[in-house]
Amino acid sequence: MDGAIMVIGLVIFALIISIPCGYIRQNFAKYSFMWFFLIHIPIPFIVLLRIEAGLDWHFIPFTLVGSFAGQIIGGVLSRRRKQNAKAT
Repeated sequence: MDGAIMVIGLVIFALIISIPCGYIRQNFAKYSFMWFFLIHIPIPFIVLLRIEAGLDWHFIPFTLVGSFAGQIIGGVLSRRRKQNAKAT
């Protein structure tokens, strides 16, 4: 049970830390240096926490899904904010 809580916490952390990066990423041209940087900057933090939690490499796909979802959520929030600003 304790291991499941750690995995869920790590996935939630990956999601939360990736939302601001996805939000900011929408302001840069696709495939630019900053675009790639903002996609990859949360990964060292996620890896560090995974190692500190004692979780092995089998849990990497779960954290990648959390990070990917955070990037998408941040991008959607940024696009919605821009659309609302244009409509006003």
